[in-house]
Amino acid sequence: MSEEILLTQEGYDKIVAEHEELVSVRRKEVSERLKEAISYGDLSENAEYDSAKNEQAELEEKILKLENMIRKATIINEDEMTNDRVRVGLKVKVVDTKSGDEMEFTIVGATEADPFAGKISNESAVGKNLLDKKKGEIVEIVVPDGVLSYKITDITK
Repeated sequence: MSEEILLTQEGYDKIVAEHEELVSVRRKEVSERLKEAISYGDLSENAEYDSAKNEQAELEEKILKLENMIRKATIINEDEMTNDRVRVGLKVKVVDTKSGDEMEFTIVGATEADPFAGKISNESAVGKNLLDKKKGEIVEIVVPDGVLSYKITDITK
């Protein structure tokens, strides 16, 4: 059975835009490079041809991967969500109960995860443990460095 891919509308739009770019622009560029390399003659010792063929294979693989993601995508409708519990697509503010540091995460599907932008995967240790928790709850999360203790201070769209 195919595995669904959770995406926000923004994440889905990025994937579709990247797919369109690869199909309409990059595919033509690679095709031109391939034609040019073929024009150099003797394909058995033609490094440009080998390079262009490899680039074409990588491009087609990426296009297929994006098409598969688009097919399996489940778009999270943030408008229909309530913010009574932590869910994929919502922002959650937490306070580290040990250090007092405050952090804000957006819980997203694994495809959109970008920890440096505050977007954490629902499949990560932190994301998984925050899911379905309510404001005010303290969550203990086992990570490779030990145990994190976060108090949820706010959940927003």
